[in-house]
Amino acid sequence: MTEVGKDRPEAAVDRRPAGGLLLTACLSTLVVNANTSAVSILLPAISEDVGSPISVLQWAVTGYSLVGAAVIVTSGALADVYGRRKVFILGLVLFVASCVLIGLSNNAAGVIGGRLIQGAAGSTILACGLSLLTVGSAGQGRMSAVSLWGAASAVGAAAGPLVGGVLVDFTGWQGLFWIDAVVAAACIPVTLRSVGESRDPNRPRSIDWLGTVLIAAILAPFILAVSQGSAWGWTSPATIGCFVVTVAATYGFVVAERRVSAPLVDLALLRNKVLVTATVGILIGAGTVNGLGFLLSIYFQDPATLDMSPLAAGLATLPLTAALVATAPLVVGLAHKFGVRAVVGAGFALSTAGFLVLCFVAGSWTYLAFVVPMVLVAVGLGLSNGPCSSVATSAVPADEVGAASGVSNMARYVGAAVLVAVAAALYGSAGAADADALADGFSRASLALTVVSAVGIVVALLAARHRMHRPRAVDYAAAAATTTHTVHKVDEVAAAR
Repeated sequence: MTEVGKDRPEAAVDRRPAGGLLLTACLSTLVVNANTSAVSILLPAISEDVGSPISVLQWAVTGYSLVGAAVIVTSGALADVYGRRKVFILGLVLFVASCVLIGLSNNAAGVIGGRLIQGAAGSTILACGLSLLTVGSAGQGRMSAVSLWGAASAVGAAAGPLVGGVLVDFTGWQGLFWIDAVVAAACIPVTLRSVGESRDPNRPRSIDWLGTVLIAAILAPFILAVSQGSAWGWTSPATIGCFVVTVAATYGFVVAERRVSAPLVDLALLRNKVLVTATVGILIGAGTVNGLGFLLSIYFQDPATLDMSPLAAGLATLPLTAALVATAPLVVGLAHKFGVRAVVGAGFALSTAGFLVLCFVAGSWTYLAFVVPMVLVAVGLGLSNGPCSSVATSAVPADEVGAASGVSNMARYVGAAVLVAVAAALYGSAGAADADALADGFSRASLALTVVSAVGIVVALLAARHRMHRPRAVDYAAAAATTTHTVHKVDEVAAAR
């Protein structure tokens, strides 16, 4: 294929992406996000089949996010240097391999190992898919393509729990991974035929491998300590040792990023207070919604509580995803009318109220008691997520949008990994399997999510002290594409301003 020498077409040109490119980019992100959102629903069935407790299998969720956080920026850098199409196809191949490994596994190690690979593959597919779309389009065609990509992402997230629940009943939990493998494999020949190669000739060719390893070294022991701290003892050598490793790795990361020519995180960006507050908001939103999704999936299916089937549990969590998706189109109008800070603050206030209601869960609660707090949380996070994402890209000059997006999107994965682990640890601390004990564990986990969500209100108030530029339409388009997971390179999108 012909090499694309100029990655940034003029904004005045209106060029739509090739049909094959649009198809494979949207289909692959739909599959990745459907897979991601479905796994929590599948955990009880996987636990029963492989004979491993959910407290262990939660690493299939947190490990996925942990690896995604470490790889998301690196995969974008590899794509810039070695070719976006090439790295995108590598992501698809890894995704297929991970699905096959998980589908064939009969133990927890295989499932968790497959999900770790899937974390790397998923973040690579999402990062490179959007980059290919933005390089292959321009002007209004680019805006439409990014919007469709974001819609596919949202549809995948909403459909995942339902599809997973249906497949458990008809094919077993492995069915989801076999179907995903087939779809991802079908995207490979389409990409080879219809997508041209592109690179960033101006980017340094060095890759910050040390930064990637250190991100994992920061998160892995921290999550292990959070997950096992109550069992080990919070002052035990093992727990303290994990925290010491995290602190040491954090220090090493800061030192390393100051010395490399193409750092994983440009530390100078952290002096931008608007970007930092927006990124904290993104971390809180992604972490709390993933933590709640994990709790609901497990609690609804437990025989001692609501005893739902996987399909029923998938349907039961639909108000959460549906309200989140339905709120997204309203955000732009509300932000223009009331201001970004007001919308973000109101969003976190609503989600905090929803989590607070869930702190009072009792063993006697029926499903209907969960609906209102679920909707409150979803609407609140829908209001806060889009503006925080758009502010993160609009708070920096056009030539720094890609780097700023890398910081904020890494935060999504970090938030998901840490808060799912926290929620799982607090829920699992209930110990006994009777309804009241499990409700008590759910309440403790909800209290933690309430506190974290309330920090988002504080973030919005602090943001009021800083001058914030109103995001433009392209910033909201980029934000729409990050509703569920993440994108890496939106600097080409910024060129459409």
